[in-house]
Amino acid sequence: MSAEVFTPNDVTVTMTPTAVKHVRKQLDKKPEAKGIRLTIRKSGCSGFKYETEWVEESAADDQIFPIDGVDVYVKQEHLPLVNGIEIDFVTEGVNSLFRFRNPNATAECGCGESFTVS
Repeated sequence: MSAEVFTPNDVTVTMTPTAVKHVRKQLDKKPEAKGIRLTIRKSGCSGFKYETEWVEESAADDQIFPIDGVDVYVKQEHLPLVNGIEIDFVTEGVNSLFRFRNPNATAECGCGESFTVS
């Protein structure tokens, strides 16, 4: 018996204007970067966490979401976990960070670092 992963045909990844502005500003400082990668890792008290990194080379299993001049790269295996996600960039006090609004998350840990899906 093998496990099969279902990936919807119409996957969406969006960014708020604030997030787009932040990523564009950072990309201007990194001419070697093509965009930003959204990765899901097993971690944290709820099961998964989001990570972002700059993309210099795309991978064969990447799906690219062009959003207002910013390319967001997501590996095929992560698409079911992030379908419909909105990436925001917020400032809280002296800290600035990405905030992820994921309709697939059924729970989040108290600190907001990790999430669970059913």
